[in-house]
Amino acid sequence: LSILLSILLVPAHASRSPDCGGILTPSGLSYSKSGPCTSHTVGREGRQQHLSVRAAPRHLRFCSSRIQINSVRVAELDLSLIPDTGLQLSIEVDLGITPAPSTTKAMRLSILADLHVEMNPEGNLELVTSSCKPTVDEVPSTEESESKSSSSDLDKGINVDKICLEVSKLLLLPNEQLMSLTAQFPITPSCQVQYVPLAAPMFSQQGVIISLQMTFQVMGMAIPLPVSPLPFSMPEPASSSPSHLTLAFSEHFYTSLFFALEMAGAFNMSIPPPAHCPRLLCPEITPLPRQMGSLFQEDLPVMLQAVFRSSPRVVLEERKAALKLFLTIHVGTDLPAFQSFLSVNVDMSAGLLLSVVDTRMMISAAAIEDIELSLAASDVGPVPDALLEELFLPTIREEVPAQINVVLSEGVFLPHISSFTYADVSVLIHKDYVLVPCNLELQARTD
Repeated sequence: LSILLSILLVPAHASRSPDCGGILTPSGLSYSKSGPCTSHTVGREGRQQHLSVRAAPRHLRFCSSRIQINSVRVAELDLSLIPDTGLQLSIEVDLGITPAPSTTKAMRLSILADLHVEMNPEGNLELVTSSCKPTVDEVPSTEESESKSSSSDLDKGINVDKICLEVSKLLLLPNEQLMSLTAQFPITPSCQVQYVPLAAPMFSQQGVIISLQMTFQVMGMAIPLPVSPLPFSMPEPASSSPSHLTLAFSEHFYTSLFFALEMAGAFNMSIPPPAHCPRLLCPEITPLPRQMGSLFQEDLPVMLQAVFRSSPRVVLEERKAALKLFLTIHVGTDLPAFQSFLSVNVDMSAGLLLSVVDTRMMISAAAIEDIELSLAASDVGPVPDALLEELFLPTIREEVPAQINVVLSEGVFLPHISSFTYADVSVLIHKDYVLVPCNLELQARTD
């Protein structure tokens, strides 16, 4: 019911706006494309290493059956950033070929390809080639026994027109990894988060800038989020960052997270009774028992249930994050079914601790910094605020953060692509946003 009401009552986005994003720096690009380049002894079809370090080799089919490739060595592979345009891929490949019986030639295949990133109809980012310029040159040899006819046969045997098709095949694995960016990640068994690119990335001197919006599904149903009060854009680094990647998360990112978990019912709490007075008719709860005689004929255990009367809110200041909670605590008994005789409004603020483990952000509520209790409703007459605090404040102060931390204990998956995790992470809290500079780390293969 809460989910359906939220769909009806929460205004939809007038226009989609980002609430998080990232800048992949030139050093991050260099790490992503790096990897060992080795020589292979092969048959008629040479082998070419993928752009990605995790990729299995693919065949380059640009030679005729008359020419046998004996060896392929990737001499150089470079991926450079072209501001306001895209990327440029440069590959230098040394070929050992046999164009004719008893002859061997060393050739240098050079490929220069311009790449850019676009959004496909499915909403995924995709690397595509916009231009490709291959050249094949003979490496000067100390032996000068080659004839013109064999060189001519070599020129005819290598089809440079097919090379660009093979370059596009090199992008298959990176594009598969980019698709994993938009996967659904579980937060709780019933709530999943997804990061949706809003547009193709921008290319600047700082790196590749991508803007993302988080969406949530609860029991498979998408829920609308409150509209961000302020538009968010990636903060530009003050200076060139040594990190591979800088992630940025707006204040609205965290508020949306808590809103979605509230809608999913993850924060519904049953709080055990106060330790000093676990039953209705204990002496410490006076003067309440005098008004309870008509409600309860016997001594029963006290139970507390907490519900949100307003959505949680996260406030970010310099070096500090706080979680604002607006609860109503219902006090009653649950035998045979929960029956409340007292309701208390609770406004509280707790510090938030943020860290990153692998690709998950770990969030936990620290000590309560501020808390106010006031009477919301009572079936047992007026109750002074001082008595409410004496009876229930210690239990609420301890139990509410503890139960929130249980929900958040597994962490929240951050935007990432498969095969890579985050290392050397810093979490920098600023007013209205959080920066996470980190390095990329390639995960070891398990197959």
